[in-house]
Amino acid sequence: MTKKGLPEGAYGTKPGQNYIPYVPGNKVMPEFTAVSIIVGVLLAIVFGAANAYLGLMVGMTVSASIPAAVISMAIIRIILKRKSILENNMVQTIASAGESLAAGAIFTIPALFLWGENPDALTMGLITLLGGLLGVLFMIPVRRYLIVKEHGVLPYPEGTACAEVLVAGEEGGSGASLVFAGGLVGLLFKFLGDGLKLFPTEIEWEITGFKGAAVGADVLPALLGVGFIIGPKISAYMLAGAILGWLGFIPLISFFGETVTVNIFPAADTIVNLGYWGIWNKYIRYIGAGAVATGGIISLIKAIPTIISSFRDAIKGFKIKGNGEVERTDKDLNPKWIIIGLVLIIVAIAVLPQVPVGILGAILIAIFGFFFVTVSSRIVGLVGSSSNPVSGMTIATLLITTIIMKAAGYTGVEGMVAALVVGAVICTAAAIAGDASQDLKTGYLVGSTPWKQQIGEVIGVVASAAVIGYILIMLNNAYGFGSKELAAPQATLMKMVIEGIMSGNLPWNLVFVGVASSIVFELFGVPSLPVAIGLYLPIHLSTPIMAGGVIRGILDKREKDEKVLKERVEKGVLYSSGLIAGEGLMGIILAGLAAAKIFLDEALGITGAPLGQYGALILFILVGVSLAWAVSKRNKK
Repeated sequence: MTKKGLPEGAYGTKPGQNYIPYVPGNKVMPEFTAVSIIVGVLLAIVFGAANAYLGLMVGMTVSASIPAAVISMAIIRIILKRKSILENNMVQTIASAGESLAAGAIFTIPALFLWGENPDALTMGLITLLGGLLGVLFMIPVRRYLIVKEHGVLPYPEGTACAEVLVAGEEGGSGASLVFAGGLVGLLFKFLGDGLKLFPTEIEWEITGFKGAAVGADVLPALLGVGFIIGPKISAYMLAGAILGWLGFIPLISFFGETVTVNIFPAADTIVNLGYWGIWNKYIRYIGAGAVATGGIISLIKAIPTIISSFRDAIKGFKIKGNGEVERTDKDLNPKWIIIGLVLIIVAIAVLPQVPVGILGAILIAIFGFFFVTVSSRIVGLVGSSSNPVSGMTIATLLITTIIMKAAGYTGVEGMVAALVVGAVICTAAAIAGDASQDLKTGYLVGSTPWKQQIGEVIGVVASAAVIGYILIMLNNAYGFGSKELAAPQATLMKMVIEGIMSGNLPWNLVFVGVASSIVFELFGVPSLPVAIGLYLPIHLSTPIMAGGVIRGILDKREKDEKVLKERVEKGVLYSSGLIAGEGLMGIILAGLAAAKIFLDEALGITGAPLGQYGALILFILVGVSLAWAVSKRNKK
């Protein structure tokens, strides 16, 4: 074992050579403790809530593993004076389940609200709970193959990065202060802007002489953080899609609609009266939906060779059996309990009234769940969680499921709800499986006990499922799904896909324009999905994300020392994660106050956003400066 960093062989061993983790199998340390469970559950709820808010706003979530790990080290090592890397790993395992379960929920369930179904917290909790548990239990039998046998073949980027952070914290140093600092900035900015309404958090300017064209920005720290994390290239792709929509399609529709005196479906008013926001809402969103659906399917098609090999290879995990005594670092949950758990879950899906899919839906969930959980677990090992095509898997599930259910006699809202719930369970299962495999890779590298981590995943799923329904209800009551504040892009897309198949009531010409756009992007060698997301969302979201991407791009270009660059990027990711978590937490608090009819600006007599648009822009620039400072700050020697 090396003194500093992960042990030798962490990035791959010779065939037949066993990897000895940071904490060897013959060494026992505190791991599955009351402290790790309590801290993990609290962080699962916090990061799950923050990611729910973020995902509903911009259609993407960020990994909670690394920020959870550094916060855990601050609490357990610094405050509680306990020293156990395995406790910290357990905390991040439980906490990251909250972020993944939130992704599964927000990508699908808001469509139920858009249909006017307004599910209660118990219904949403059960749907995500059953999907999350499926994801964990289906993934366990393939762990030994994907994590152990394929060590050095599958890099598991997030899992390996998290292991490096845990080991660095064990040997001294912590980035928790950056997470907390970013969290404070994000929380305070959101409070001043959307709580006290001292300045507008959405600013925009119409372009004079270019009818229908406008530029703007949602000046929010979370979006700046997202841009830094995803980097300049993906940020630029998103901005390209936004420019196409807001400086291309909208002005084009405005130009041709000037002389049209009747409304054109699906709008109920003339184009002249709609304005650029109305054109975006009634026309561009359908073009964007076609582009996003096509981008998701293309990403899935590109992954077909990987999917086939992943599924074939991962099945081998079911055939690998231990010989003799199994070491602590290689013990999974008892297969008997896994089988019993899976049977109970499928039966519950078939009979519970809160999961209205029936026996047919339960069978489809069992089939798609097994397949996509296995695929998701291996794909994240190759390309990481950020590039895992969960949306594409969900769209594919919905397309097939909706066709089957319509043929089986499911019609109307009942049929649409049943198809969506199948998709919600599969989406949650695939997201949780990808997270679980990354966490188990981290555990493999640092020397955790797999069965304890697997129970930790279950605890994280249960804790997050218990609150996700209340969070979604609060957010919907405060802002409204499908609104400018919470566009809920994936859920709106899933709704459109199901409605299009069930009733055919879609402006298909607009959808096919989006399909053609994504195909053109791909023909030019540009990944269509991020461009399509930028086209689907208002330009106000892409511009601040691009600002964060620019900061990351300047850092990447100026810093030539790879080791220093890696350290600074890690600092930026931690600070950005804090910005996202802090703003998300304040967003949830403000949503709760709004649901209770408590408005701070009215109580304090603040009117008219006194700092104005330029004040908001200056404050946002200062947040960008703080991110740049956090990145450039040197470690104390």
